[in-house]
Amino acid sequence: MDIDLARTFIEIVRSGSLVAAAEHLHVTQTAISARVQKLEQLLGCQLFVRSRNGASLTADGKGFVAYANQLVHTWEAARRDLPLPAGGYQVLHIGGEVSLCNPLLLDWVRVLHQEVPSHAIRSEVGDSDTLLRKLDMGLLDAALVYQPGYGPGVQVEQLLEEKLVCVRRAGQPEPYIYIDWGEAFRRQHDAALPEHARPALSFNLGPMALQYILEHGGSGYFRARVVQSYLDCGVLERVPQAPEFTYPTYLVYARERDSAALQQAFGLLRGVVAGDSDWSQRWDPLI
Repeated sequence: MDIDLARTFIEIVRSGSLVAAAEHLHVTQTAISARVQKLEQLLGCQLFVRSRNGASLTADGKGFVAYANQLVHTWEAARRDLPLPAGGYQVLHIGGEVSLCNPLLLDWVRVLHQEVPSHAIRSEVGDSDTLLRKLDMGLLDAALVYQPGYGPGVQVEQLLEEKLVCVRRAGQPEPYIYIDWGEAFRRQHDAALPEHARPALSFNLGPMALQYILEHGGSGYFRARVVQSYLDCGVLERVPQAPEFTYPTYLVYARERDSAALQQAFGLLRGVVAGDSDWSQRWDPLI
């Protein structure tokens, strides 16, 4: 199938009409209509209902959205990775959640580049759902996530037994800041700390919240490894009698994509985890 048909379909869904899609893609409306007609002929179903107000998806059209996105993502990944780099390299595609990119993903990329010279390394950062979806589509070989997806052919290995602990800036404990560590954490947090269920200030990214507290004061929950250096030097202190929450890190990959190179990569990752890394995630060092 012509990949432009999938791109056109996605653009119509985004813009809501064939006219707007034609403007965004810099083609005529006649060309857009012809692409839609060809796509519907190939699939044997109607994708849009046209009206004066634009184009709305049929039930079949809604069902095709995920497939169209997969087609475009897969094609773009192929264009990005092929031809292989000079020297006959193979490619390892790895990903990690934003809060795991420093130091875990960075250190993993470093040792892979040093120890697996036969492979080029492609790394990316994203949210858990996106990473797991790309893993399922074959666009990633492995991903580092907090909340793995379990399914046939999916291998899940717990890498770290992490804790979320409540800390505060020494001498500047207010305000309380909620950091979004996922739905499971929210349920446990709100049950244990109902007085903090609706805080005035919240972040969905741990390193950003930590930087705020270091610069302006406050308290909140962070991974124990990340705040340990600040606790050791007295910049931060533990909040007395605050509950702790478990927050493990997982390595996820598809068993069908397993290989000797991937197992070597996993061995190097375990070595990184066991090593002495700087987990402080500081942007402007205070210590």
